Order: sequence, then C-alpha cells, then structure tokens
Amino acid sequence: MTEIQSLARGLKILDLLAAAEDTLGITEIAEHLGMDKSSISRVMQTLAYYGYAEQDASTRRYRLGPQVVVLGQALLNRMPLRDQARPFLQQLVDRTGECAHLGVLAQNQVLYLDQVESPATLRVNTRVGTLAPLHCTALGKALISFGSFDLPEPLVPFTSRTITDPDMLRVHLAQARKQGYAVDDEEYNYDVRCIAAPIYNHDNKVVGAVGISGPAGRMNLERMPETAAVVCEIARALSNRLSFRRS
Repeated sequence: MTEIQSLARGLKILDLLAAAEDTLGITEIAEHLGMDKSSISRVMQTLAYYGYAEQDASTRRYRLGPQVVVLGQALLNRMPLRDQARPFLQQLVDRTGECAHLGVLAQNQVLYLDQVESPATLRVNTRVGTLAPLHCTALGKALISFGSFDLPEPLVPFTSRTITDPDMLRVHLAQARKQGYAVDDEEYNYDVRCIAAPIYNHDNKVVGAVGISGPAGRMNLERMPETAAVVCEIARALSNRLSFRRS
C-alpha cells in the first residue's frame, strides 16, 4: 500500500489524542510518534483549523475537537443494526421500565451503539458512543460468552465485584451461555445491575447484544429471572428480524 505520509501522521495523532486521558502537548506527541516538533506543530494547526483537534488557550495543549463527534455520530446513524434495533429497545423499556442499550464489539471493547432511556426518575444512562470493557459489563459479557471473541487482557477491576481472574471469568461466561444471558452485578459501577443477551445475524454469528441497566435496588435479585426472560425474548425477536435461523 502506498501511504500518504501527511494523512497518516494526522490519523496517528487523532488515535493518540483519543487514547489520552488528558490533553497532550506538541513535545509529547512528537516523542510518542518519533517525529520532529515542527512537523507535529503543522499537522496540529491543520487539525485544529478543521475542528478535529482543539487547543487549550491557557496551556497550549491539544484535545480532540468537536468535528470528531460529528463524524462519529454520522457513522452511528448510518449503521443498519441501529435502525433495526431501535423498536426492540423501546419494547425493552416499555416492558421492564429500565434503560435499554445496544452494543457491538469495537477495539476489543463494547461500543454503546444506541440507547432508549427509562421514564423513571432514577435511571442508569450510558452515552451513545461510549466504549466500555467487555469483562465487567453485561453487553460485553454477552458478546464474549456467545461470540467467537477472546477474553480481554488485562482484566482491570472497576469495583470490588469485578471478576479479575481469567479462570473464574470463564466459569462465569459458561454459566451465561447455559442460561442464555449475561449479568453485570455491580461489577462496572456500584449500585447498578445489567442484563444482556446476544443478537445473531442470518449467518448465525453474534453481531451485537441488547440489554437493560437499572439501579441495583430496583433490579433486585428476585426480579432478575423474570426480567432476563424479557431481555432474551426481545433479543431473539431482533435476531429473527435479522433473518437468524438457529441450526
């Protein structure tokens, strides 16, 4: 492949800004990419001019710009799975009273592709476009339980309930496969429980997962089996909509 050097530099910088937890300076970016500061400065000025990066006026450091959000939203809006899933997410909310989510695999994480909010005053929302870990979210565990995806490494703890031992997680995922759905029992956020089930396409491949999230007090353990049955029913209905036929 013939690479356009200046374009490649810009794309690498965008990846770097996306992965950074804070703003980055010209020197840091140059060191990360092994490039001279003058070249980086020119690329950053161009990215900032077109809105793909923005510079903090006081520190002169850079972060991602708003145009990245515009592109991301445009991509999400053009994904056919999102369009197909929207009425099924609404059914989940109508029947459970909790927030409903659609997730797909992206960058070895779960990408929240869509959400329908709960009408309840106390609810659990997750911004569309959010990336979250596979091993401690219900959507993520549904993807790796039923799909042909590897366990993520490392298994980072987010709460004291996060499963960080690979063997224990494999046992947990096997139980999810047996029961037909995955659960996040306060493993990613305290006081939040989630249930998710896989979505299959016409080739019998997992293409995503749907689920619900709610406060642990309302999503109590006694309610879980009944609620999980609704999640599984709607996940199957969406799979049928995608022309899934179990062999």
